[in-house]
Amino acid sequence: MSIEKVKKTRNILFLGHQGSGKTSLVESLVSFINKTPKGSIERKNTVSDYTNEEKNRLSSCSLSVLTTEYKGHQLTFLDAPGNDNFVSDIISVLDMIKGAVLVIDAQRGIEVGTVKHYNLLKEHGVPTLIYLNKMDKEDINFNALLDEISTELGPEAVPFVYPLGKVEGFDGFINVINLKALKFEKNKMVEAEVHDDKMDKVTELNNVLAEKVALTSDELLEKFFEGTPLTKDEIRKGLHTAIISGELKPILVGSIKNDIAVETVLEMLINYIPDPTTLKPYKGKDEAGKEVTRKTDPNEPFSAYVFKTMFDQYKGVINVIKVCSGTLRVGDDIYVPSSQSKQRVGQMFSLFGERMDSITEAFAGQIVAITKLDDVYTGDTLCDVKQVTIYAPAKLPTPVYYKALKPKNPRDEEKLFSSLTKLKAEDPVLDVTRNVETKQLLIGGLSDSHLAFILEKINNIFSIDVDTFAPKIAYRETIKGTTTAPGRYIKQSGGSGFYGVVEMRFEPSGSDENVFAEEVFGGAVPKNYFPAVEKGFRESVQQGQLAGFPVVGMKAVLTDGKYHSVDSNEQAFRMAAILAYREAYMKCKPTLLEPVMKLTIYAHNEFTGNIMNDLNQRRARVQSIDERANHMQEIVALVPEAETLEYASTLRVLSQGSATFDREFDSYQEVPSYLIDGIIKTDSRLDNKDAK
Repeated sequence: MSIEKVKKTRNILFLGHQGSGKTSLVESLVSFINKTPKGSIERKNTVSDYTNEEKNRLSSCSLSVLTTEYKGHQLTFLDAPGNDNFVSDIISVLDMIKGAVLVIDAQRGIEVGTVKHYNLLKEHGVPTLIYLNKMDKEDINFNALLDEISTELGPEAVPFVYPLGKVEGFDGFINVINLKALKFEKNKMVEAEVHDDKMDKVTELNNVLAEKVALTSDELLEKFFEGTPLTKDEIRKGLHTAIISGELKPILVGSIKNDIAVETVLEMLINYIPDPTTLKPYKGKDEAGKEVTRKTDPNEPFSAYVFKTMFDQYKGVINVIKVCSGTLRVGDDIYVPSSQSKQRVGQMFSLFGERMDSITEAFAGQIVAITKLDDVYTGDTLCDVKQVTIYAPAKLPTPVYYKALKPKNPRDEEKLFSSLTKLKAEDPVLDVTRNVETKQLLIGGLSDSHLAFILEKINNIFSIDVDTFAPKIAYRETIKGTTTAPGRYIKQSGGSGFYGVVEMRFEPSGSDENVFAEEVFGGAVPKNYFPAVEKGFRESVQQGQLAGFPVVGMKAVLTDGKYHSVDSNEQAFRMAAILAYREAYMKCKPTLLEPVMKLTIYAHNEFTGNIMNDLNQRRARVQSIDERANHMQEIVALVPEAETLEYASTLRVLSQGSATFDREFDSYQEVPSYLIDGIIKTDSRLDNKDAK
């Protein structure tokens, strides 16, 4: 296949703070290209937001893919949700695209989501255009907005256009590169005059761009300092180089309401976003772990990365892939390294929102969907059967907010679990697990609203209503003292009976493990009964007598005992060990242990004080505070799990939605004595008759 087709491909991610207008911008672009009526969020008829959940919320909840043709180029727009709950959709695709449009609401300025998304794009080296939307709103101070962008995002963000209008107002823009103006008039953009009140600022910005272009090569820099004007071609190439390298982030202005700058955005995407052939080769590994590289070339061995998985009631599982190298055709056999399976491609589609158009071929650089693959999920690699390539999956955030679920209709118990499993394929951050110990079905996500969205889908798609509960904490018990106790299990009533007598010492084991040992002298207890005594001990520690939680860190030592030549047996010595344990347990100074989580918090400097104060109230032990880029700090703290159940919501309030955190289990630690009675009262697993 000719590589020229690859050069005509562009994949562009649209993102921004929730409500900034990115979905509306995508809608305007596809409407302009296809000459079709433009949908709107309010009318619930945009191409991107087609699910019931998105229509109900009037906002994007999932990455939407729209592929279309414009001036001989294939453009694939990826409309990303602005809500942090769905950030995994953005992270999953970042290494697969090399072009993005960051949408900013000009009236609201730089918001939390703006900064988060900008930093993600910068971290992954994605060439980015910045689109200032809603410039037609009142009280827009463009120069102040530029200062805010420079301060919050960096000096590399530079205007390529300047708002047009006499003194004030917005009805078009001046192209800073060619100094020509376009204004909105009679429902279309027409050439306009550049007024004197704008010319000085536009000329200043033109000089800034010229200097940025000159810095892309020694030859151009020499011409610039000599005062020799740069040619149009030199300017275009220089701007292209600076945008790809990240030295320039062009700022465009517009209004989706009147489609101002829509055509300019399209031209910028074609002229300044790199075509796939200019990208660095993708790095992966073969099955032996040796590094392999794949160029974005249709003649290379086939490889693709699954960056999104969707579930459809009728089509089943849909895998959305970026073809990194080679060419894929319907009927081809492919290899799936994650399951070590060979599968055949039966159906392939081009996506346009909800619409799926059947295709027979896809080449390097394209984004397409495949159905009816078995056990293929987000983060998996698909590749040539004979030349294996494995790409590292994107690093996604960990679930930090959990709820226990119970269906309102008991008959939906198994259906609920299988339904959640299907949704987990769509959302890899979602955690679905049955906690055998607490007998709860748990789901974990990024926040309360994230889980509310999942439960709404469960109801909409599978017609299951559920009740939610706080997760039960899996406490443990341990002992702090040493005690010796006897255990006698003697039942003799004629014929074979039971006779087992033990003397056992119980003490802390010095670790989290439960340990059994023996110090029997003179054959008081025959060796063949030692395993039975150990079995009785290990059965006993499944439930402590303080609150009924499993016991850890206990050592049992068999020191003495008695046996009967006829009536002794394994059952008798097992029961004797259990009785000795029960006799000794409450004399060993038992206490409770609680699970402690390691929280890694990423927060802006201005919120660190509030976060630290809150951590102190949660019995946290702060391990480290380190400076990170972009005025951020990384706080690592050990916090009891009981204190983290609603932390996601609290942190959002403390940081005005800007901070994030990961959590993982660290260890079990002793519960402070002043809390033990309260935990026993509310969480004890013992019946009253069992409590000592």
